[in-house]
Amino acid sequence: MNDSSDDEFDDYSAMELWLHDLSIDSATRVAGALMIFVGSLLGAILGVALISADVGEILSGQLDSSDGVANVNGIVSTALEDNTTGGDPVEGVRVSVLNFDDLEIGHDITDSGGRFSVEDVPRRSSTLLVDHPGNVTVRILLVPGDHAQISVTLTPGDGLYEYDMTGESHLGESVLIGTTIAGLTLLAGLAGMVGGLEAYRGDHYRRTWWLSFFGLWSRGMLFLGPLFILLGMGMTHLARDQFTDYTED
Repeated sequence: MNDSSDDEFDDYSAMELWLHDLSIDSATRVAGALMIFVGSLLGAILGVALISADVGEILSGQLDSSDGVANVNGIVSTALEDNTTGGDPVEGVRVSVLNFDDLEIGHDITDSGGRFSVEDVPRRSSTLLVDHPGNVTVRILLVPGDHAQISVTLTPGDGLYEYDMTGESHLGESVLIGTTIAGLTLLAGLAGMVGGLEAYRGDHYRRTWWLSFFGLWSRGMLFLGPLFILLGMGMTHLARDQFTDYTED
């Protein structure tokens, strides 16, 4: 009996014998389970951190601060003419922010790149005013902090061009997307942790594999968590015969 068992491994290389020894050693499955659990735990921690963070501030860069103010940033450029000329930044343009009573509450002068930044403006409905000689006056209705950058185009001529940007903010959608991603990250991490526990118990191989696969999407420490999970999945696959419900297809 022992002779036939020895004959079975006669043709095995040293690597194959080593892998066979690993596959029947319960420590291989336990080590794989631990790696899956730790990698998924990192992902779950990331999910908690994303949920706890101010998602709106992360995405927009300037939500309400504790004193209810924000910056109004943007760029002033010339209008395009025949798609060949224009579109150049304009330096030295005064950009003012007015309150509800059309009183100035802040201003800035554009730099050589046409950029301006009016800082610490109250987050209430306001008007951005650009009145430059020889160009149409521009009035933009907005709520400071709702837009990362305001683009203002100077058009030669007289008159007034006014438009409303108070309803164009996508900040709510951005916050919803960020919160959803954070929630899915946390759920993926929890699924992977359950997969690690399943691997440790050694009862359900396919359940372990799928839960660990979902755990990969938790992205703990960017690549470290998924790397741990992948290594753990490889070890549990090597020890798959140890699972009570595993059958060779």
